[in-house]
Amino acid sequence: MQRKNFVTLAIAALAFATVPAALAQQKTVIKLGWATADSPQDPSAVGAHAFKKALDAASKGSIDVQLFPNRQLGDEKPMMEGMRFGTVDAAIITNAVVAQLEPGFQLNDLPFLYANEAQARKVLDGSVGAELGKRLQAKGITVLGFMEAGFRNMINNKKPVRSPADVSGVKYRVMQNPVFIDMFNSLGGSAVPMAWGETFTAVQQGTIDGLELPLAFIDSLKVYEVTKYLSQTNHTYTTLELLIGNRALARLSAEQRTAVQQAAQVAVAEQRKASLENAQQMVAVLRGKGMQVNTVDDPAAFRKAVAPVYEKFRGSIGPELLSAALDQVK
Repeated sequence: MQRKNFVTLAIAALAFATVPAALAQQKTVIKLGWATADSPQDPSAVGAHAFKKALDAASKGSIDVQLFPNRQLGDEKPMMEGMRFGTVDAAIITNAVVAQLEPGFQLNDLPFLYANEAQARKVLDGSVGAELGKRLQAKGITVLGFMEAGFRNMINNKKPVRSPADVSGVKYRVMQNPVFIDMFNSLGGSAVPMAWGETFTAVQQGTIDGLELPLAFIDSLKVYEVTKYLSQTNHTYTTLELLIGNRALARLSAEQRTAVQQAAQVAVAEQRKASLENAQQMVAVLRGKGMQVNTVDDPAAFRKAVAPVYEKFRGSIGPELLSAALDQVK
């Protein structure tokens, strides 16, 4: 009887001793999704891996960022909805999709707004970006930082685009965003709103003639396999928002929330640097993969053609916010 009691007490003592060790090994999990490929050149993938590495260091290993590329957590719009309702923790989302929830983000999609990356970063890292973050936070999602994928370009199978007239009559897939729809329609093209998951097949089958993407995505998504002409229109700077749901953020301790913010700053800087370097090399890469590349003859002609888009979206963006951005890019 005494031996039985001794064994029971020994087992209980061992179990009690291992509890702190087990608790110490437990990590808070943040599942981070994005819609595109997990490749060394993909801007979202670069940002995701940079954030994971930075947060592991900033949180001293207490947070485990698990990565889910290729729409494993859903397409971009469902991921946005998931972050609001707590079913998705975090994501890297294309700005045009964020703008479907908060129209102020349409600002970043205005054609030919930013002349270069440095100009865009100045706007987004300042008061304009802070105001956009405040608006989205009120809708259940926190902006951790503005990453980038470079400038978007037109690609199609019909003809090179050298002037606005070359857009006319060509069916372009665009994101489900009114700014992009109006931009292509104002240039005489036929805008076809479509989720990314359907796009590759639609181009392959000839349902649409082309699309518009940053250079890095043309490569990482292998769109060069189904399109012929790449025209460097540089019509829209592609902002990628690094986002986390307010509900996911609320589950973290104060120290962990600070670590998340610190890691985001590190990751944004690293991702931007890599994205710019990659874009500078990408034209030669895509030429090598068979695409015919050209520049536009007169960028001013394109700006003139899309001028009505600015006035149309002034109200939904907010007159003061648009004016502030325009003042900073002059």
